[in-house]
Amino acid sequence: MEFDMNSAILFVIVGIIIAVITAQAVFFLVRSYRRGVKIGMDKRVLNKTIARSAVFTIAPAVSILVGIVALSQKLGLPLPWLRLSVIGSLSYEIVAAGVVEVVENASQYVSVALVMTAGMLVSMFLPLILGKKIHRGMVKINQKDKVWGGHFMTALFMGMISAFLGYVFGGVGSGSAGWIPVLVFFVSAIVMALCGLLLKKTGWKWINDYALPICIVIGMASAIPFNMWLG
Repeated sequence: MEFDMNSAILFVIVGIIIAVITAQAVFFLVRSYRRGVKIGMDKRVLNKTIARSAVFTIAPAVSILVGIVALSQKLGLPLPWLRLSVIGSLSYEIVAAGVVEVVENASQYVSVALVMTAGMLVSMFLPLILGKKIHRGMVKINQKDKVWGGHFMTALFMGMISAFLGYVFGGVGSGSAGWIPVLVFFVSAIVMALCGLLLKKTGWKWINDYALPICIVIGMASAIPFNMWLG
């Protein structure tokens, strides 16, 4: 049988998993709503809260959709759809998918799938073992010296960012095409800065929710002329 990343059986498997996750979300939504009514909360407040939450999920959903489209060319549609619909992270998935340049057979597909899934399992189970100890350590640091605690958290955050910056700048020495991710990175950074300035000047709070998908879409669009120029 010829290997197909968009096989019907993969869509069926992914569809079942996402249906279960969706059913869980609906179940807890209904239970929460009924509980709110039972303890005396106004139904209008509950309905308004649900409506606002639904609107604000559009922004991250756009980012996820862009990620699925971007990864589908290399990995087909089912796997990115599953990963980014359940517990995936767009930045992590893109790096994990970069293990191979082109998926040509089932063996490579399984390797990428394992990297994208098994690697993410650490984030699920490690906090159960070390979460309390790390939290207590952070609390102690802040209690002893709030300034140092703030610097420590900033250093942790910058360390995480640096890991992804290495992925962006790692191909600079490999030729002109290696500058494409760097240029896209700067375009996205400029767009984010402009969104921040616009938010500050106008006070439009919706920008805070839609800045990320705006940057992703514009950054990906900028990759097209950069690829034609340098690729």
